[in-house]
Amino acid sequence: MINKFFKTTLLAGFVSASCNITSFSQITERPRPAEWNDLVYGARFLDRFLPMPQGKLSNDAWGAKGTVPRYIDNGIEDRTYSYWGGNIIRGDDGKYHLFVCGWLESSPNGHGEWPNSDVFHTVSDNPVGPFKINRVIGKGHNPELFRTKDGKYVIYVMDGRYVANNINGPWSFGRFDFDVRDRRIIEGLSNLTFARREDGSVLMICRGGGIWISETGLSSYNQLTDKRVYPAVEGAFEDPVVWRDHVQYHLIVNDWLGRIAFYLRSKDGVKWVTDPGEAYVPGISKHEDGQIEDWFKYERMKVLQDEYGRAIQANFAVIDVLKKDDKPNDNHSSKNISIPLNPGLLLAILDKQPVTPATKTIRLKIFAEKGFNPHTDVDIQSLRFGASTEVNFGKGCKAKSSEKSGDDLIVTFDAAGNGITADEFAPKLIGKTTSGSLLYGYVRLPYVDYIEPILSATIPVFTIRPQSVDLSVEVENFGQVASQETTLKITVDKEGSRVEVGNAHVPALKAYEKTNVLFPGKLSFEKGREYAFRISIYSKDKEVSSFDFKTVPVK
Repeated sequence: MINKFFKTTLLAGFVSASCNITSFSQITERPRPAEWNDLVYGARFLDRFLPMPQGKLSNDAWGAKGTVPRYIDNGIEDRTYSYWGGNIIRGDDGKYHLFVCGWLESSPNGHGEWPNSDVFHTVSDNPVGPFKINRVIGKGHNPELFRTKDGKYVIYVMDGRYVANNINGPWSFGRFDFDVRDRRIIEGLSNLTFARREDGSVLMICRGGGIWISETGLSSYNQLTDKRVYPAVEGAFEDPVVWRDHVQYHLIVNDWLGRIAFYLRSKDGVKWVTDPGEAYVPGISKHEDGQIEDWFKYERMKVLQDEYGRAIQANFAVIDVLKKDDKPNDNHSSKNISIPLNPGLLLAILDKQPVTPATKTIRLKIFAEKGFNPHTDVDIQSLRFGASTEVNFGKGCKAKSSEKSGDDLIVTFDAAGNGITADEFAPKLIGKTTSGSLLYGYVRLPYVDYIEPILSATIPVFTIRPQSVDLSVEVENFGQVASQETTLKITVDKEGSRVEVGNAHVPALKAYEKTNVLFPGKLSFEKGREYAFRISIYSKDKEVSSFDFKTVPVK
């Protein structure tokens, strides 16, 4: 039902009549690509949202028509505070801890009081709620919590962070250090989101879609990109959320003006691909009987992860009207809600050889989990496997046979039509259970290196010689493993042609090690003139990194 609703209503542009909208200053209808009409159920991240668990249903709650009745014990809400943002982790005490911000609903500025938010530590016995305030941590907005490798708890807030050795505090306030590394900061350093990498280092994405890495999570964050990684579409992007599971990195970013979010995936957290279809839109908070809590806006998405890193629940800041229409002491406000997610299957490819056009079959193991028996719960004939570019549109490999492997199930697919290329890092499975529910999952390829060096250069230092200009370039390895020797090449745009300035070898670098690459320049430059340069790093003739910049070599 929910998939049909989204296809017929949202693809045409969704504006809810029940929100009683009097102004469209925060709405613009984004056209959807025609190909999205051909997506199958399970292609969109949107399809992973599950009905909200039954709770305390109330007709006596604040909110515009369409948000009442609702489960008032879902997430956190009351008539004292307006709540916003926040993410959940399961503590060592077995309880669920939501770090959320809020302000007095009675504040004279109404929703405009958000810059004076307090950060609340709230607790619940279950992941859905209700969450109750345990303590006030301090001032701050848009909190997101993560843990460092040595066990510290870090709460990011706009323009600061709180750190504690224990989830119950005490908390100390401070600020992160940022090294832009000669790159422009994309739309400022706000609405930051974090994911811990395998070695305990931390990947951060800023509001504008720039990628940053800190070796410890509290040490300086270093910017690697100078362009946003978001899809190349029109959008007022904000509120990114990034997380890593046992297969890959995931990123969702919200177009707040268009009220549509996009879903991206990555092998390393630096280079991203965008999957088609909506990640979320208004209307996703659905009761088991089909009733929708028709919130005007869903923002600040965060995810609760399981032991494999899979997203098992989404939390949102929701508001029932335009933000400017939320006045003090009125019947409107905002809260945090919890919506369960289909986490996807645990999968493994049993074939060790690369998939090529000559591959005849692909053997995939589907693992049993608590509450899921693949022997009885999988509709084998419904399964499609291969590159997401194929599977999302109902194509891909079809199952030939299956066999039991203990509690698990091995499915052999005819490899024809798999669509897996040399750049593929996470093929996808889509299918149904025997009762008609969605099955999906991503899997790693056994022959792909998932942790690789990540080399990045800064703008050269130019040294003026009588007949030429020498250059020195700093190169650092932000990967988690050592690099091999690589080649650095610098070119410059001269009269519309790309001319090589020079090239040099970059020695092997340990993780987080840096070096200065020195080489004499072959060209002279006019004094005071700005030039457009490109630095490229090659490993075995494959470009692994590039950086475009403009500078005046001779001042």
